[in-house]
Amino acid sequence: MEARLEQYIHAVIRWLPDPVLSILILILAFVAGVLLHKIAFRVLTRLAKNRDLFWRSLVQRTRRPLRLAIISWTLSLGVVIAPLWGTQEAVLRHILLLCFIVLIGWMTRTALHIWTTVYLRRFKLDAEDNLLARKHVTQSRIMERVAATGIIALTLSAALMTFPAVRQYGVSLLASAGVAGIVLGLALQPVLKNLFAGIQLAITQPIRIDDALLVEGEWGNVEEITSTYVVVKLWDWRRLILPLGYFIERPFQNWTREGAALIGTVMIYLDYSVPVAEVRRKVEDIAASSKLWDRQVVNVAVTDFRENVMEVRILVSASNAGKAFDLRCEVREKLIDFIQRNYPSSLPKVRTDGVANGDGAVAAEAFQPRTLSS
Repeated sequence: MEARLEQYIHAVIRWLPDPVLSILILILAFVAGVLLHKIAFRVLTRLAKNRDLFWRSLVQRTRRPLRLAIISWTLSLGVVIAPLWGTQEAVLRHILLLCFIVLIGWMTRTALHIWTTVYLRRFKLDAEDNLLARKHVTQSRIMERVAATGIIALTLSAALMTFPAVRQYGVSLLASAGVAGIVLGLALQPVLKNLFAGIQLAITQPIRIDDALLVEGEWGNVEEITSTYVVVKLWDWRRLILPLGYFIERPFQNWTREGAALIGTVMIYLDYSVPVAEVRRKVEDIAASSKLWDRQVVNVAVTDFRENVMEVRILVSASNAGKAFDLRCEVREKLIDFIQRNYPSSLPKVRTDGVANGDGAVAAEAFQPRTLSS
């Protein structure tokens, strides 16, 4: 029975034309690759079920690259078995070689992304003290993008070098590397500048993700750092886009460079008659009753005398820039309310000299109350 079946199969194979037989073998190889992928993926999923997060994520995210790898392997076996002509076999082998190169780059890029994501899970940007988290997130994201750019460039270069015409062109470029190198360097100067700026930012970290910056006269937080530019989310939800090189070449203010805590300043101008001790006591009460104060710094001092008023500086600290701004506003509102209710005559006023009236008496002092604060 088996001998008859084998004879029948050989007869059918001899009867089929070579092109039809080749297509049939390649189709069978493709179907076999799909079936093998399903079996292999189920086995790997079960093996990684009880492993750590990295291996589970690696299996899930490499499902498509694994399918491409198995199908490429079964098709390569089909190319060996199928009765192909020289040109046809060469074309198919070249296609499979390109698939293999893309597969290596794809799996490398996926593994890099999974490792970075799993590594950053231990750091929380929404924590109260997120300095360490911002440092690692910024460094990891920038280095991931730089590495991904290198992987893509190497994969594309390897794929292009499989074409003889491109390989010869590359050799000719190397032969005339003097002029070509200068032209290429000038053409890629912005790209290379941002690439090296990204590496420098990752190492020195003048800015990090979620840092509070004062840049170009605008205040905001670093929302994203890409391989070419930085996105700063401003306080009114606008986005300020700046090239990476900006933060290497130009000055800017980083309010959270070494820590998120900040000291807020409130300047108020009052008449000389105001009791400074009562103002100091009230500011301390305002800070103590506020949920925004971090219990670190509260200070009231007379810092200057003007012609009609004295300058009072108030310092209060908060755990981050947003809370510091809100705390300054709260101090202003409650302090001016306190002064208006208890010491209205101590508000700033413009004095004039006394003027004698018709009876020889001196007119009362005239003044205009006005509030000056910043």
